[in-house]
Amino acid sequence: MSKKKILLVEDHPIFRLGLAELINQETDLAAHGSARDVEQAIDEINHINPDLIIVDLSLKQSDGLDLVKYVKQHHSNIPVLVLSMHDEYLYAPRALSAGAHGYIMKQEAVESVVKAVRLLLAGKIYLNEKVKEHILLSMANPPEAQEKSPFDRLTDRELQVFKLIGRGFSTREIAERLFLSIKTIGTYRERIKKKLNIKHASELVRCAVHFEKMGHIGIME
Repeated sequence: MSKKKILLVEDHPIFRLGLAELINQETDLAAHGSARDVEQAIDEINHINPDLIIVDLSLKQSDGLDLVKYVKQHHSNIPVLVLSMHDEYLYAPRALSAGAHGYIMKQEAVESVVKAVRLLLAGKIYLNEKVKEHILLSMANPPEAQEKSPFDRLTDRELQVFKLIGRGFSTREIAERLFLSIKTIGTYRERIKKKLNIKHASELVRCAVHFEKMGHIGIME
């Protein structure tokens, strides 16, 4: 029986190795290929044609959400499982909207990863019960009746810029990484400040750094 090929897109070598060992323990699954960033992942996808992709949202050289969108557009037959340390209430809906078929926190039990992989390979969606309830409640209630996090107001690109600010990148460096002009990044910074009710650049940096370390919960309280 041929094993299902799982591509791992994760920039932390130790975590990637542990994930590969977990998958390879299954008789019908195989960690087949790995990548540290989106560019490398695209090369691997075209080379090995995996049956499923596991991607971390926070990659050092790129953003995992961009890979999710790429796969949806160019390889829609390949299911994508997002594995992240970031707050699931903020990121899970974005990941699903971008084309992911499942979202799992790194803090969840290891057996949940295998369970999620099997569900996705069977053509189903994986979310834990808390996130399912959160999304269903969001769908059931009108937007104006919901108490949303300020970060929900940010677009995917604004959130991406905000995260890069939190990781210490300058406006010029962010522009180079995202292939945008410095002026455009400056515009994004101003939009972020307005949406998060932040007045000064120093406060924006402080908030972004805290966001990267702790996730969005509690930052704006």
